Amino acid sequence: MANLVVDSAFWELFPDAQISALSVHGLNNAIDEAKKPHFQALLDDAMDKSHQYLTADPFRSNPVVAQWREAYTRFKKKRGARSSIEALLKRVDQGKSLSPINPLVDVYNSVSLEFGVPCGGENLAAMDGPMHLGVAKGGEAFKPLGEDEDEPALPGEVIYYDKIGAICRCFNWRDGERTMLTDQTTDAILVIEAINQEQRVRQAEAVTAMKARIKAEFGVDAEVDALTAE
Repeated sequence: MANLVVDSAFWELFPDAQISALSVHGLNNAIDEAKKPHFQALLDDAMDKSHQYLTADPFRSNPVVAQWREAYTRFKKKRGARSSIEALLKRVDQGKSLSPINPLVDVYNSVSLEFGVPCGGENLAAMDGPMHLGVAKGGEAFKPLGEDEDEPALPGEVIYYDKIGAICRCFNWRDGERTMLTDQTTDAILVIEAINQEQRVRQAEAVTAMKARIKAEFGVDAEVDALTAE
C-alpha cells in the first residue's frame, strides 16, 4: 500500500502484529455545530461499550492494558508513554467524558473504544512521501500536538515517520502537530493496530465498523489494507 510502509525492524520487534490502514479521499471534515450531539452520542455509546474491557482491578490488570504495557517494554520510550487505547480506557475508568473534536477523530475514537484497539489518523496532504512505521534512529523532528517545543524521537523508539520527521511517537501514543487531522483535512490515513492474534480478531471487526462509519458520515469509501510480517 503506497500510503503506509512497515519497516522490517518493526516486524523483528512484533512478528505477530498486524497494522490495518484505511485511506480516505475527498472528505468534508468540517465541524457542524448542529451535528455535535450526534457525535457526542457516538462517543458516549462507545464509552459504554468499552466497559467490557474494564473487568479487572487494578486497572493495569485488564488484558487490553496489560498487553500493550508489555509491548511498550520492547522498545525505547519516553517516561510515561502509554498506548492510545489505554489513555481512552483510563478516562472511562475514571468516569470522565470524551467530547467531540472533529468528525473523523470522533469516528476513530469511537471505534477504538468499542473494539478495544489503538486507532490513529493523519493528514495525507501534510506528509512528504509515504508514512512508515519503524524504529527511530533518534533525532527525528517532532513537534507534539499542543506543545511549543520540538521533542525529537529517541533512538530505538517505535514511530510513524516520513521524509520530514516523526509523525506519531510510540505507536499512537503522541500525535504530531504537522500531520494532525483538522476540519480542513480532505485526505487521510487511519491505522488500527494489533500485536497478537486475539487483538487481530477485534481489529478485523474494528476495520469493518470504521469503513461503515466513514461511509455513513462522509459518503466516501475507504481503501483498506492489512500489513503483516508475511
